[in-house]
Amino acid sequence: MNAAEKALETFRQPPHSYNCAQTVCAAFGRDDLLAEMAACGGGRAPEGLCGALYGATRVLPDKAQQIIDAFRAENGAIHCRELKGANRVPCTQCVRCAATLVESLQA
Repeated sequence: MNAAEKALETFRQPPHSYNCAQTVCAAFGRDDLLAEMAACGGGRAPEGLCGALYGATRVLPDKAQQIIDAFRAENGAIHCRELKGANRVPCTQCVRCAATLVESLQA
């Protein structure tokens, strides 16, 4: 099972019902970030970033800009409001993209 599948397995699904930011962190075993990420879903990540994207940047902080740039290139935006508004990118796609980017950039 790849990272995107692991993330989507817990996204809004019992028994965890994690938000987008938490699912990305959990997919990479970063349980230390779960409490912090609990407040970062639904457009509440810092600066209005997509929660899945924010979680990805916290998993690989040294590659945050690469992740942000690649996420923007794939989805057309990095802020939740823009992704859900004009771009109509579903949360599941954001989670999949963020997890895939982290997986591809891990050393």
